[in-house]
Amino acid sequence: MDMTNKDYGQYVNAKSKPSPIWKNTLCAFVVGGLICTAGQALLNLYRHCGLNEAGAATAVSVTLIFLSALFTGLGLFDNLAKHAGAGTLVPITGFANAVVSPALEFKSEGLVMGVGAKMFVIAGPVLVFGISASIIYGVILVLLHSL
Repeated sequence: MDMTNKDYGQYVNAKSKPSPIWKNTLCAFVVGGLICTAGQALLNLYRHCGLNEAGAATAVSVTLIFLSALFTGLGLFDNLAKHAGAGTLVPITGFANAVVSPALEFKSEGLVMGVGAKMFVIAGPVLVFGISASIIYGVILVLLHSL
């Protein structure tokens, strides 16, 4: 069976069902908004408990990272992501999930070669390019201010 790329593309399009884009967009918006609302509620709670703005913001970040890592470990995050899609990719919760998921997947290979080596398989490129971009931006900023 010889198929050209065009024939194969037509075959795949005929067999695949269309994506419900409006439903997916609404679910992502609602879930992402709920995660952000939970973060704001935590910020208000921590401020009410006596933390200053910086301390409360740090506590919110730590809490959201912990909860998303815990929910990933319990298998709840993946179930939520299945229905909410991109709404679970709110940066801090999505990043925590991206670190914990490979660690759990490769734990059978051991702590060093499994968890340690594979933990940043997904998040590693984000860190490398994010840090590299911030260094380049910083160098450019320093050069512009020195002129």
